[in-house]
Amino acid sequence: MEPLVNLPTDSSPVTDADEEIFLLYSALNQTNTSLVGPDGFRGLGHLDSRKDTLNIQFELRPPSALSPPRPTQKPKHSRKKASKESATREIEIEIAQDPTALRSRQGDTGSVVWRASTELAKAVLQQRFFPPETPVFNSSRLAESHCLELGAGTGLLGLALAPIVRTYTITDIRPLLPLIRKNVSLNSPGWRDGSLGDSKPNITIEELDWLALASLTSSTARARYCPPESTDLVAWDVVFAVDCIYNPSLLPALVDTIDAVSTAGRTWVLVVAELRQEDVLREFLDLWLKQASRKWEITRVEGLLDVHFVVWAGRKRLDQL
Repeated sequence: MEPLVNLPTDSSPVTDADEEIFLLYSALNQTNTSLVGPDGFRGLGHLDSRKDTLNIQFELRPPSALSPPRPTQKPKHSRKKASKESATREIEIEIAQDPTALRSRQGDTGSVVWRASTELAKAVLQQRFFPPETPVFNSSRLAESHCLELGAGTGLLGLALAPIVRTYTITDIRPLLPLIRKNVSLNSPGWRDGSLGDSKPNITIEELDWLALASLTSSTARARYCPPESTDLVAWDVVFAVDCIYNPSLLPALVDTIDAVSTAGRTWVLVVAELRQEDVLREFLDLWLKQASRKWEITRVEGLLDVHFVVWAGRKRLDQL
């Protein structure tokens, strides 16, 4: 069986948090670009926190069409131009935001769209529909995968990736679940709590509060609190945690949750973060590396996103079973 995840040959194993963070920010500091959102916030990571609704458009093109032609270059044959245009795939997702909650509800960061989610969604979709020689995700394996997302916020990533996986479970704290349900309904008419007409449900929404899980000491209680895996599999195939690293007080609970929902030798965890708070990223990575006697193998995935972001792929070692 082909592997679900193909790590690029230039991907780097991560064994030391200080070294990894130094390498990431050294590369970032060599660039001359900065990310400033249309709402004027710099370094926070919002896509546009002013609007109540965003229309997110992903325009996916064959690799040969990603670089625009020179201004003086004209296509020789209109037939070739039509062929290139027909190969382009466009995906549009409507997302409702709650800008008021972002500013008035303490600790609320999930009520608006963050750049990391849109960048990861576009990268995965691009590789799915126009695969490079070695895509990070094997498309046939991904199509049969059961995915779980932690701290999903508005639900954008789940809406983008659900059509190319078997099942996708979106989780966050209880106050954000109505917004996620609204966004799933906006993009999937007829959806209601995991049901879409007579078809097999593909998206489910569950509460998963990392602090609540961390407070449970009984393994039985922890297992009951975590979202249930699919009935035909005993483990999640992929766990996404995208731009969840921001509050130092939540980091131990986040690492604990990642560990709780992962199965050794099977579950791949993809952690994606925009490079903003250097100390917070270092603290998270150090906790993850040291979690339960260093039972995780973590690799930085190169080339999937640009230098403003880091993608870490992790799996528990089989010898930890």
